[in-house]
Amino acid sequence: MSALALLEAYSRAHPQEVLLVEAQVGGREEVVLIFKGVSSSLTEATVVDADIPLLPEEAVIVAVDRLRSPYTPSAPVYLERGIPWEDFQGRCLGVS
Repeated sequence: MSALALLEAYSRAHPQEVLLVEAQVGGREEVVLIFKGVSSSLTEATVVDADIPLLPEEAVIVAVDRLRSPYTPSAPVYLERGIPWEDFQGRCLGVS
Protein backbone atom coordinates (compact mmCIF):
# COMPACT_ATOMS: atom_id res chain seq x y z
CA MET A 1 0.00 0.00 0.00
CA SER A 2 1.37 3.43 -0.92
CA ALA A 3 2.03 6.14 1.64
CA LEU A 4 -0.85 8.21 0.26
CA ALA A 5 -3.22 5.24 0.49
CA LEU A 6 -2.19 4.73 4.13
CA LEU A 7 -2.89 8.39 4.91
CA GLU A 8 -6.25 8.25 3.15
CA ALA A 9 -7.20 5.10 5.11
CA TYR A 10 -6.23 6.83 8.36
CA SER A 11 -8.35 9.86 7.47
CA ARG A 12 -11.38 7.69 6.68
CA ALA A 13 -11.01 6.09 10.11
CA HIS A 14 -10.69 9.54 11.77
CA PRO A 15 -13.29 11.78 10.04
CA GLN A 16 -12.98 14.39 12.80
CA GLU A 17 -9.43 15.13 11.61
CA VAL A 18 -7.85 16.79 8.60
CA LEU A 19 -4.31 15.81 7.65
CA LEU A 20 -1.89 18.33 6.21
CA VAL A 21 0.97 16.42 4.60
CA GLU A 22 4.34 17.90 3.64
CA ALA A 23 6.20 15.88 0.99
CA GLN A 24 9.20 16.24 -1.28
CA VAL A 25 8.76 15.25 -4.93
CA GLY A 26 11.79 15.58 -7.15
CA GLY A 27 13.30 18.41 -5.12
CA ARG A 28 10.11 20.46 -4.80
CA GLU A 29 7.81 20.72 -1.81
CA GLU A 30 4.24 19.47 -2.07
CA VAL A 31 1.51 20.11 0.48
CA VAL A 32 -1.50 17.83 0.44
CA LEU A 33 -4.69 18.11 2.48
CA ILE A 34 -6.51 14.84 3.23
CA PHE A 35 -10.04 14.66 4.66
CA LYS A 36 -12.30 11.59 4.86
CA GLY A 37 -10.06 9.69 2.46
CA VAL A 38 -9.95 12.40 -0.20
CA SER A 39 -6.68 14.13 -1.10
CA SER A 40 -6.25 17.61 -2.54
CA SER A 41 -3.04 19.37 -3.45
CA LEU A 42 -2.49 22.81 -1.97
CA THR A 43 0.58 23.50 -4.12
CA GLU A 44 -0.36 22.04 -7.53
CA ALA A 45 -3.54 21.42 -9.48
CA THR A 46 -5.41 18.38 -8.17
CA VAL A 47 -5.91 15.74 -10.85
CA VAL A 48 -9.59 14.89 -11.33
CA ASP A 49 -8.93 11.24 -12.29
CA ALA A 50 -8.98 9.19 -9.07
CA ASP A 51 -6.85 6.48 -10.74
CA ILE A 52 -3.89 8.89 -10.92
CA PRO A 53 -2.21 9.16 -7.50
CA LEU A 54 -1.80 12.68 -6.18
CA LEU A 55 1.68 11.87 -4.89
CA PRO A 56 3.94 9.65 -7.00
CA GLU A 57 5.58 6.57 -5.48
CA GLU A 58 8.93 8.39 -5.29
CA ALA A 59 7.46 11.13 -3.06
CA VAL A 60 9.11 11.41 0.34
CA ILE A 61 6.70 12.36 3.10
CA VAL A 62 8.47 14.67 5.50
CA ALA A 63 5.85 15.40 8.15
CA VAL A 64 2.14 15.26 8.91
CA ASP A 65 0.01 17.77 10.82
CA ARG A 66 -3.27 16.72 12.39
CA LEU A 67 -5.97 19.40 12.44
CA ARG A 68 -9.49 19.48 13.78
CA SER A 69 -12.29 19.28 11.25
CA PRO A 70 -13.77 21.39 9.79
CA TYR A 71 -10.62 22.92 8.32
CA THR A 72 -10.62 26.70 8.22
CA PRO A 73 -7.49 27.98 6.41
CA SER A 74 -7.67 31.37 8.14
CA ALA A 75 -7.93 29.82 11.63
CA PRO A 76 -6.66 26.21 11.62
CA VAL A 77 -6.92 24.25 14.88
CA TYR A 78 -3.87 22.01 15.18
CA LEU A 79 -4.08 18.82 17.23
CA GLU A 80 -0.43 17.92 16.48
CA ARG A 81 2.20 19.51 14.25
CA GLY A 82 5.27 18.21 12.47
CA ILE A 83 4.81 14.50 13.15
CA PRO A 84 7.67 12.71 11.36
CA TRP A 85 6.48 10.27 8.70
CA GLU A 86 8.16 7.33 10.43
CA ASP A 87 6.05 7.98 13.55
CA PHE A 88 2.80 8.69 11.74
CA GLN A 89 3.19 5.67 9.46
CA GLY A 90 2.84 3.42 12.52
CA ARG A 91 -0.51 5.05 13.30
CA CYS A 92 -1.66 4.51 9.74
CA LEU A 93 -0.70 0.85 9.78
CA GLY A 94 -2.88 0.41 12.85
CA VAL A 95 -6.04 1.40 10.93
CA SER A 96 -5.46 0.21 7.36
